[in-house]
Amino acid sequence: MHFDLSDQSVAALAEIISGGSAGSSEESIGLYRQGWKLENWFKKLDIPFQIEGATRVSATVTAIQAALFIDNGDGRFIGRVIESAADPRDFIKDPERHKAVVEHLNKHLFFDGLKLEDAGRNMRLVQIADTGIVTSQLSAMAAGIDFDTASRDLDRALRAAASDPELAVTSACAVVESVCRSILVELGIELPSKQDIGGLYRALREPLGLDPMKEGLSPEIVADVKRVLSGLITTVEGVGSLRTHAGGAHGKEKGFRRIDVRIAKLAIHSASAVALFLIETWQLRHPGRALPLRVEPS
Repeated sequence: MHFDLSDQSVAALAEIISGGSAGSSEESIGLYRQGWKLENWFKKLDIPFQIEGATRVSATVTAIQAALFIDNGDGRFIGRVIESAADPRDFIKDPERHKAVVEHLNKHLFFDGLKLEDAGRNMRLVQIADTGIVTSQLSAMAAGIDFDTASRDLDRALRAAASDPELAVTSACAVVESVCRSILVELGIELPSKQDIGGLYRALREPLGLDPMKEGLSPEIVADVKRVLSGLITTVEGVGSLRTHAGGAHGKEKGFRRIDVRIAKLAIHSASAVALFLIETWQLRHPGRALPLRVEPS
């Protein structure tokens, strides 16, 4: 993994690791560590740390920059620094702080093409896959509103596109499902009995006002917008069918022919366009109203 961290990410990471300035009037989001604790912390990662003649925070910044310098392009040292800064074992007594630390770091790391994700008993630093304009906008929006369900599914789909196209299709479908489910729950509407992508989308159309006649559009373009919205239905049904027939959610017989990367990416970008439209419509209809972070299928 080869990358550089922006100055903003380095500063955010230094605050998390050091716990911020002792004289600050605001409580740091990180854990306060004395100088000798910081020295031991970096020593375990084989990274030099020198506090003489410097403040704790500035010495931490220097140590992070040293990790970047000695990486030799593979990201090995700085990756361990970032993962260790969010080590859940340090937050056993305060899991909410751990959650806040991960979210804070991810908001900065996003602009460096990186993300911390839960790997069970620890955190793992991964690169965010290259995306198109729509998927980039959706990923940024999901991160900005702390909508981690859609963000996780989208990241999983993008990373799997080349190596596991079937999984990518399944994850792309899950992006739209999670957005639909969350909006329905927030509106207090009972989830449909059939909670597949098609059933969830159909249940959402009327409550979210997906009708061009209600948009106050010029009469000459109402029919055009209606066609585009009808196309969304076709897209949703197509992604759902592709998941059923070619996705990774169901076992396949021996000799099953994998779909190729092009089709996986088509599903990802199509699902992203639908999900982005739904979230933007939600924000237009209900400005300032948040979406629940996680809504699991019932």
